[in-house]
Amino acid sequence: MYKSVYVPVDNSDHSNIAVELGVNLSKAFEVNRLVGSHAYAAKLHDIRFKQMEFTLPDEYKDEDELEKQRKIHDSLIARGLQLISDCYLERMDELAEAAGVPFERLHADGRNFEVIVDEITEGEFDLVVLGALGQGAVRDSKVGSVCERVLRRTATDTLVIRQIDSSEIQGEEAILVALDGSSRSYGALNAACSLAEKTGRKLELLAIGQEGDSLNELLQAHLKMAAKFAKKKGLEVNTQWLLGQSDEVLIAYLNENKPWCVAVGRTGLDAGSEADELGKIPQTLIRYSPSNVLIAAGHYVPEGTNEDVALRAK
Repeated sequence: MYKSVYVPVDNSDHSNIAVELGVNLSKAFEVNRLVGSHAYAAKLHDIRFKQMEFTLPDEYKDEDELEKQRKIHDSLIARGLQLISDCYLERMDELAEAAGVPFERLHADGRNFEVIVDEITEGEFDLVVLGALGQGAVRDSKVGSVCERVLRRTATDTLVIRQIDSSEIQGEEAILVALDGSSRSYGALNAACSLAEKTGRKLELLAIGQEGDSLNELLQAHLKMAAKFAKKKGLEVNTQWLLGQSDEVLIAYLNENKPWCVAVGRTGLDAGSEADELGKIPQTLIRYSPSNVLIAAGHYVPEGTNEDVALRAK
C-alpha cells in the first residue's frame, strides 16, 4: 500500500521517533523511496542581521561595507544551517542503510511548514510520518503549529507521532480504527489493515453511537461489516460498541486502553464542503490522543456496503 514515505526532521523527541518509525515502516512495506527532510530559515537570520545593523561600529556602516558584511553573513549562516540539516539527517541515513531502504535527503531554506507542504504536494508520497510536537514547542503544548498547518494543507495519509516510546512497529498494543460508516473511515480501516498486516499487531474496531439515535442499528451493521472485511484479510479483530459524545468517549477509551495507534478518516459523516477540511475527530486526536494517530486521506467502499451512507463523506 505504501511505496513512498516522507519524514520531516528537526531533532526533537517526537521527530526522532518519527525517523525510526519511518525507517521501520519503510522496511516492512518494502518502499521504493524514503525521504528525510529538514527546513531551515536562513532568510530569517538575514532579516535579523539587517535589524541589528544600526549597532555596528561606524566603520561598518558604509553601504559598500554593509553589503560586503551581509554577503559574508548570509554565506556563513546558509552553510552553517546546511551542515545542521545534514547532521539531523545523518542518523536517518544510517538507519535506512542498515535496513536496506533506499533513502534520499532533502533540505531547503524557508518557513518549515511551507517547505513541508510543498515537498509533500510535489513529491506525491503515499505516507507522511510527522511528529506532533517539534523543537519550537512551548510548555504544555498539545500539538505543534507545524503539525496542524501541514495536516490542514495536505491530503496524504499521515502518521502523527504522539508517543515518544513507540519506535518499534511490532508489539502487543493494538491498532484501533474509529469507524462511523463513512467512506473516509473505511479508508482508515483499509490503511489500518495494511499496517496490521505488516506489523503483526491486533486490530480493534470502535464505533460510537448516540443514546436513542435511529442510526445506531445501521452503525452497528457497519461495525460488523468492517470486522468481516478485516477478518477476510486474516487479521485478528475485536470490535467495540460504545454510546456517548463521540470525541469524549473516544479519548476516554484511548486513555484507558492505550493502543499503539488510532486510525481515523480525515473527515467523517459530518464533513463539510471544503476539500481540505480536517474533521473534528482528527483535530481532537492530534491534540489529546495518548496514542499515535493515523489520519487516512483516501475513500474506500467495501463490497456490499450501503453506498448511500458510506459516500456521504465525499
